[in-house]
Amino acid sequence: MSFSDQLSLYPTIAKHRYASITFNCILLVLFCSSGLTSHAQNRIVLEEYARGLSNPVDITHAGDDRLFIVEKGGFIRILEANGSLVATPFLDIDSLVRSNESERGLLGLAFHPNYASNGYFFVNYTNNDGDTQISRFSVSSDDPNIADAASQKRLLKVEQPYENHNGGDLAFGPDGYLYIGLGDGGLGGDPVNAGQTRTTLLGKMLRIDIDNGDPYAIPSTNPFADTDFTLDEVWALGLRNPWRFSFDRLTGDLWIGDVGQGLWEEVDMQLANSPGGENYGWRCYEGNATFNTNGCPGEGDFVFPIYDYTSDFTEGCSVTGGYVYRGSAFPDLYGHYVYTDFCSGRIWTLYPDGADGWTNTEWLDGTNSQYSSFGEDQAGELYLAAYSGGQIFRVVDQCSELAVQSSVDFISCTGANDGKIALEISNPSNEFTITWSNGATTAALENLSPGEYTYTITNDWGCTRSESLFVMEPFPELVTVTVDGNQLSVPDNWETYQWLINGDTIVAATGPSYTAVASGDYTVVVSDGSGCNLVSQVVSVAVNSNGSSLVIPGLSISPNPAKEFFVVNLSLSGGQEMKVRLLDKLGRVHFVHLLRSGGVQSFEVPVAQLPAGIYFVRFQLGNQQLTRKVVKE
Repeated sequence: MSFSDQLSLYPTIAKHRYASITFNCILLVLFCSSGLTSHAQNRIVLEEYARGLSNPVDITHAGDDRLFIVEKGGFIRILEANGSLVATPFLDIDSLVRSNESERGLLGLAFHPNYASNGYFFVNYTNNDGDTQISRFSVSSDDPNIADAASQKRLLKVEQPYENHNGGDLAFGPDGYLYIGLGDGGLGGDPVNAGQTRTTLLGKMLRIDIDNGDPYAIPSTNPFADTDFTLDEVWALGLRNPWRFSFDRLTGDLWIGDVGQGLWEEVDMQLANSPGGENYGWRCYEGNATFNTNGCPGEGDFVFPIYDYTSDFTEGCSVTGGYVYRGSAFPDLYGHYVYTDFCSGRIWTLYPDGADGWTNTEWLDGTNSQYSSFGEDQAGELYLAAYSGGQIFRVVDQCSELAVQSSVDFISCTGANDGKIALEISNPSNEFTITWSNGATTAALENLSPGEYTYTITNDWGCTRSESLFVMEPFPELVTVTVDGNQLSVPDNWETYQWLINGDTIVAATGPSYTAVASGDYTVVVSDGSGCNLVSQVVSVAVNSNGSSLVIPGLSISPNPAKEFFVVNLSLSGGQEMKVRLLDKLGRVHFVHLLRSGGVQSFEVPVAQLPAGIYFVRFQLGNQQLTRKVVKE
């Protein structure tokens, strides 16, 4: 049955004043003092983005580059993309909101997923009777920075028996439904057992369909839809005072910061594929510890927090739930759930430990600025509201300042192994370690052979940078042989020269020129005087009996032996015509190719259909010929 059907079942509870109440409210009027021990240098810094706000309690966006800030007194303000505060409030419902008490006021804001087309947004506030009111408003038709304060459509009202533990957050889930977080109604210890009472909306996470029904519909997939023992709106139960919940914009997982009674603050997480119905334990359990199990079901009926911490002012006293960071500015922060404590100002992250658990890491040992809410902008970057100071801060991961620039000097020549790598590291902490894949631990490496070298830099915040760098041999300078008849020559700007025929050294042929006296494949090895040697391209020379020679620059035949085909590569001067034939040992021609254009030539000679054996490729240019042997396998 729905909440409206069950209003009469929830008892009317008179308001009481206690001389002493457990002091762990979300919006504390007094500063919480704490004797914090020293910690490692802060990994996160908070950059002031805006100031001049009055008790900000929520931050969100409307699908554009503006930020919308909820002020507890009943105003919604706009921050432009540059952080400037628009003078006129987006929404002013101060006359509708009761905000005198520390935990009452305008507490939450959510824009409809189709806000760009329908202009709807939703708020959670405490009305003048002190009860929770969930309402829809519309943006004005002529100014995107002004809402129509007269457009209110009241969706849901929940009676609040006391002034504290109102919850106040609301957000649209990936499923398009509106989720609402409500506290247990106040005082201390949940005197009416609201968290475990299924016929009240207090102490629950609700899920409603605001696109259907009047004023809303119950999603058919709600875990208790159409049951007689739990209100239809209930998505999860057993919460004390959920102060800020959020959905991971990548995975859809739901994260809840639930404020504890006096000993434990907790963070709960619900996977995106959950069917709902989780019981998070309050008042039977506070965190992972028993609190008041009178009349409670067995331990197996509860879902315990993924993390809890002490609420005795040594670490904090009131959790402020946050977000899983999915922005792009700080890659080391990606995937971390970021949250804080209203009293201590510390900021922690939770991250999977790889063994179905979570690692909690302190990233900021902050000052007590009463951080009331995180928020995301359109790009997923995080902001934080300082309740008492009226400021909005941008969350900055100092790991972004760990920057590495690398330079690589390639090997000067084949076999020299004189490559170098140098790293230039910018790191404000000045403490880091370097580990290379070859075991080195310094920023500069010398006398390197060709290959891949990977470094990992880790600083004292745990930030890491890793990159693979490659040391290569240089592309060899092309040594071109000039041919003039049987006269071969190369430029005379090298230190030494050595000519070879068919790979064998020609004695005394140690100058920049050589006259070929025998047919064969000629190359020259030159040196630049620093130990680097370069080899020219192959020049094939055929010296005929009459002393004339056929020279074919760049001639190569591969593969040799061949099975299917071989490829001929050569260079031909412009205006020449060369005939290429493939002959067997009996002189029979099996392939003819005619070359008429100049420049580098490349063509295939098919041999797949020929029997295995020795063949000859004959090149004919005018009355000059050059023959090369090939083998067909």
